[in-house]
Amino acid sequence: MKTFWLKVIASDRVAYNGRCQKVIVPAADGGQMGILADHENMVIAIEVGEAKMQLEDGTWETLAVGTGFLEVVNNRVTMLVQTAEKPEEIDARRAEEVMEEKLRQKQSIQEYYHTKASLARAMNRLKVSREKNTRI
Repeated sequence: MKTFWLKVIASDRVAYNGRCQKVIVPAADGGQMGILADHENMVIAIEVGEAKMQLEDGTWETLAVGTGFLEVVNNRVTMLVQTAEKPEEIDARRAEEVMEEKLRQKQSIQEYYHTKASLARAMNRLKVSREKNTRI
């Protein structure tokens, strides 16, 4: 199968940089977007969720990603996201504690939206960490 170059850049590091056969990302419209080699040039918004990458050797890797953007230009894909974590990097106990704490707090409207985003990230981390041994 044909491949393309994928670079996943989080706010604190480069989470992945290499060749892929396919990448599936959580799109801002609530669905998912799949990218294959020779995809049309485009830019899309990414939501908190799971990014799944089929590597050059056919194996799959999953990342828990935060909000950001994905750009496809000339068979090169760049994903710029707030956070990107591999399942083995996720502290599931900490994510559960964050969820519980955020649910207990009384908040202003602004705090509500910050909490909603934080809760979505924590829930996504738990989901990805629990699915790390499953295959597509």
